[in-house]
Amino acid sequence: MDSRAAVATAEALAVSFAELAVVIGEAAESSGSWEADPLRRVAGGFLDGLAEISRLEAKSAALKVWLAAGYSAAAEALAGPAESPQDHTGQEMAVVAEVACALTVSERSAGALLAEAHALSTALPLTFSALQAGQISWQHARIMVDETVNLDPAGAQALEAHFLDPAAENPARGPAGELIPGRFRHKARTWRERHHPVSIEKRHARSAADRRVEYAPDRDGMAWLSAYLPADQAAGIWDRTTSAARALQGPDEGRTLTQLRADTIVAWLLGGTGDGSGEMRSGLAGGGPSPRAQVLIMVPVMSLLGVTDESAMLDGYGPIPPSMARQLVADGAESFHRVLVDPRDGAPLEIGRTSYRLTKAQRQWLRLRDGKCPFPGCSNHSLDNAADHLLAWAHGGSTGISNLGQPCHKHHRLRHTTAWKPTAATKNEPPGWISPTGRHYQSEHPDWEAPHWPAPQTTSASSTTPP
Repeated sequence: MDSRAAVATAEALAVSFAELAVVIGEAAESSGSWEADPLRRVAGGFLDGLAEISRLEAKSAALKVWLAAGYSAAAEALAGPAESPQDHTGQEMAVVAEVACALTVSERSAGALLAEAHALSTALPLTFSALQAGQISWQHARIMVDETVNLDPAGAQALEAHFLDPAAENPARGPAGELIPGRFRHKARTWRERHHPVSIEKRHARSAADRRVEYAPDRDGMAWLSAYLPADQAAGIWDRTTSAARALQGPDEGRTLTQLRADTIVAWLLGGTGDGSGEMRSGLAGGGPSPRAQVLIMVPVMSLLGVTDESAMLDGYGPIPPSMARQLVADGAESFHRVLVDPRDGAPLEIGRTSYRLTKAQRQWLRLRDGKCPFPGCSNHSLDNAADHLLAWAHGGSTGISNLGQPCHKHHRLRHTTAWKPTAATKNEPPGWISPTGRHYQSEHPDWEAPHWPAPQTTSASSTTPP
């Protein structure tokens, strides 16, 4: 972006804000009408205004990035070449301090902005262009910067192209800007893990050495306890805790699932019995055996056999090292479910059933297809969700995979108590949703990839020629 483009962008933003203010004012003035159609138009106008504000914020962020990168380059030119490493550090500190004062933010925030601005303006042109056009948010742009750290230029460009270039080989399904930032980070990280030039085995070995438990006091007599663990262990703990918490639910249990999870962990670790208020309940820690974890892993056949080193997929997490998956299978994890995949695109195949009740295989397949609640933006883990017929069984709906969703309890209630309705699903795609205002929202689609096949083994002429 040159100076003329920056001025044009700023002027366009000013015009857009002025036009938006007029639209919102007109919508507010007409809101006194109590006729159904005018009210619907007013409500739609406010939603359109919110969407437009989001695009304007993205364009403003792009202009801010350009200004920050431009000031950094100008300040470096004014300072001239540094005569020593100390001088270079001092110049960087001066730039950060100046930006921090101009924006009235901390120097840490200013330093982060300058680093992100440098990456976007020099190494991530597709991301910067999408931000300028309002196609992605500032949060999406920051995630792209974060997920391309330590990738070589080719790797960063490939990750960028996958999500932002429709003409790329095997592009992502659906615009990146339509994913909430948390889900975009998950998909970007998954793609990065699959295509990272350094083996996931090597990176996992280095990261596993950093495993730890952290404790952070909080207000109101509370504290945070977190653990940085290998993914299979963390997922197993989470799923087992959820299963134990669900087993305690009932008509006489007033605690939420979230509270039950916390109380279960306290009971397991401290050996007491508790309800989260200082009084421990019996039976939680010392009763019968706790439920087994239900960790699903999808392992490419050649990776399972050790022929290739492509990653496996751990339900609710993403790519894991193949050695971790092989170890889980070798240990006889009863949750392991082999799934046939289409060799053309890596998508699992349909599992059929004609009765109302779902089989265990169907429930596992729904978890593999959706990975989470299919409502747009919801990240609720699939283990917490219940299968739901899109077209009710009583109205002729089947129990096939294409007529099933697995919304979380919150969005299951939303579907049955409001005008929100799911759209049709397929064997490979979760259902979308139609809002009460008639807007269509797509669910997040999984980005299946075809399995890797090992290179054919060549046989020398001497070994094939008979003596």
